[in-house]
Amino acid sequence: MGVFSFKVRHSAPTTQPQAAQWNAQLLESLQQHKIKATLFPSLARLGGTDGLELVASWSAQGHWVGNHTASHKSLADPAFTLEKFIADVELADTAFKDLPTFTPMLRFPYLKEGDTAAKRDGFRLWMAAHGYKSAPVSIDASDWYYSRIFAAHVEAGDSAKAERVKQHYIRHLLERARYYEQLAKEVLGRSPAHVILLHTNQLNAAALSDVIAAFTAEGWTITSTEAAFQDPLYAQLPDTLPAGESIIWALAKAQNMPNLRYPAEDSVYEEPSLNDAGLLP
Repeated sequence: MGVFSFKVRHSAPTTQPQAAQWNAQLLESLQQHKIKATLFPSLARLGGTDGLELVASWSAQGHWVGNHTASHKSLADPAFTLEKFIADVELADTAFKDLPTFTPMLRFPYLKEGDTAAKRDGFRLWMAAHGYKSAPVSIDASDWYYSRIFAAHVEAGDSAKAERVKQHYIRHLLERARYYEQLAKEVLGRSPAHVILLHTNQLNAAALSDVIAAFTAEGWTITSTEAAFQDPLYAQLPDTLPAGESIIWALAKAQNMPNLRYPAEDSVYEEPSLNDAGLLP
């Protein structure tokens, strides 16, 4: 199989009381497996000083820290202008740029890169002028939805169902990774260094070591995001509107490849299988 790395989005201690615990579990799993990820925090999701301290703990352990905007507003929102989006990025940059491992890369909220050519291309010009790079993912999956289901069973005290959701989730990640690996071979003619998007949530805190073991057992090699982003795949600028999604999906869309669902990943695709398995709360 291919090579992949982890890109992580952060949670706030003010809205998630267990955020510090999840943070520690994720960092411990990454450290145990000698993996370097990249964290993309949004100011709106941090909750102040406590959240910034959690972000700093990633930097202290050598993980890159990027930019995920201040307010987590989508550039594909018709009501959110390019000028407001740029100001949003600049505000977050000011908050994070002094961290030792900060790197000027942006992960677009919701993986949306603009609903118009003017917004998409205008922000691409801003990045080029300010030394920023886009930080797309190649493997996307609805981990946030699985975590919501997992958390509901944990809260209800049903550890057996929570464990089944976790196993279902691991299989889901492997399936989506296989899908994007095959799509990459069709679009690029090769297997790239993949980047997978995960979030700091309850499920990933509980499952990350098992996820790593499952991918390794299937023959995947895990590298750092720093190494993965050297792949020329991540410098490409797909000509699609609305812009965004997985970089591989976007390139396939630009080539008019048939049978691409939109959005590429969402809970609507996962709900039926979880319902069939009797795992919806």
